[in-house]
Amino acid sequence: MSKIPLIIESEYMSRVRKKSFLVMTLLTPILMVLLCCIPAFITLFSGADMRNVTVVDQTGLYKDVYQSNDEYTYTYLNIETTAEQMRSDVEPYAYIVITDNLLNNANAMTIYSHKQTTATFEMDVVDRMEEYLREEKLASFDIPNLQQIIDESDVDINVSSIRFDDEGETQTSAGLATIVGMISTFLIYMFLFMYGSMVMSSVMQEKTNRIVEVMVSSVKPFELMLGKIISVGLVGLTQIGIWVLLIVGLGLGVSVAFGIPLVAGNEAEVLAQASNMGGMNTPMGTEIDPDMLEAMQTLAGIDFTQIVVCLILYFIGGYVLYASLFAAIGSAVDNEADTNQFMIPITVIILFAFYVGVFSAENPEGGMAWWCSMIPFTSPIVMMVRIPFGVAIWEIILSLVLLFASSIGMTWVAARIYRVGILLYGKKPSYKELFKWIKYKA
Repeated sequence: MSKIPLIIESEYMSRVRKKSFLVMTLLTPILMVLLCCIPAFITLFSGADMRNVTVVDQTGLYKDVYQSNDEYTYTYLNIETTAEQMRSDVEPYAYIVITDNLLNNANAMTIYSHKQTTATFEMDVVDRMEEYLREEKLASFDIPNLQQIIDESDVDINVSSIRFDDEGETQTSAGLATIVGMISTFLIYMFLFMYGSMVMSSVMQEKTNRIVEVMVSSVKPFELMLGKIISVGLVGLTQIGIWVLLIVGLGLGVSVAFGIPLVAGNEAEVLAQASNMGGMNTPMGTEIDPDMLEAMQTLAGIDFTQIVVCLILYFIGGYVLYASLFAAIGSAVDNEADTNQFMIPITVIILFAFYVGVFSAENPEGGMAWWCSMIPFTSPIVMMVRIPFGVAIWEIILSLVLLFASSIGMTWVAARIYRVGILLYGKKPSYKELFKWIKYKA
């Protein structure tokens, strides 16, 4: 009788019962949200101190250009100030010196400072002056209401993106598809490394502690390796399932609280109603802008069910493929330092797949993207970028068939390395020796 179910149960329960598993499973979605919010928090709490800027306007033409704000206090001097005097004064953050009419001499403005100024400050100084000079130049044409004419000539258009598919027309957004695809491919990339390394560490730990010598006396090496791969994979699926439930629960909570529809089908009617009424009141009494409803309509145009199903399938296939390699590496070496020799090729392949996936967002139907979404070693990462843009079902099926067939074959190859390497100590094998292990008869 096969002992694989017993190994899977033992390995799985020992991992999910750990406090670290529970903590990371619950905290990871929160950490991801906080990671997205970090730039906003940094901007909010890292505001610069008030800086004094002295404007030396030797022409007297630009006294109204720079007005004090929350960051900078501008002080004007209508006197000639030399560079030596500026260097002796350490109080101002910077000097803005204007020596001539900037409409006639574009190089007549210089910024002096005791310390290097920031790029943001310099851009702000230039932008304000350019805007002021633009208005002055327009006024010099002496055309009545010229500024109003220019403002009225500006035209804003709102272009909708519609994709034809088997179900008819679907409103889409290239930006949103890119975001969803990049998140999906990053998750696959992270999962392959994280859970694959977990398998390798487990194998190395048992080999180092010599526990495996006792285990293989009653369990076949192949059963032991397969049990570890499956158990760690189930742990990963458990975490993914919990994260999906948390995200769906959060989405439903937002939907109920703010009255935002999440189900495709009635978005166009709701949007039309909101446009006619000038908005839509939610149960909390707030008003939803029609633009937000249109964004929700676009979001509903993406088949998240297909994405989640494919994410799980590609995770399973890619995980089994790479976890087999990680298990074989763990069985062939005695310590973590020796893994670098065998980890470099795998790392290069995964990084290559990730970079191809990133660039595939700009050309999801390109030759590189198509072939890499079919090659088993790169398809889990690259295909997840392409799916939000719309991929034919036959391409997905062909890619998955190739992936799972390769995963089974790689498991067989890794098992032959595992059965020999798991009981060998004291010598780091070469690639040539690994190929010999594969040829050994059972």
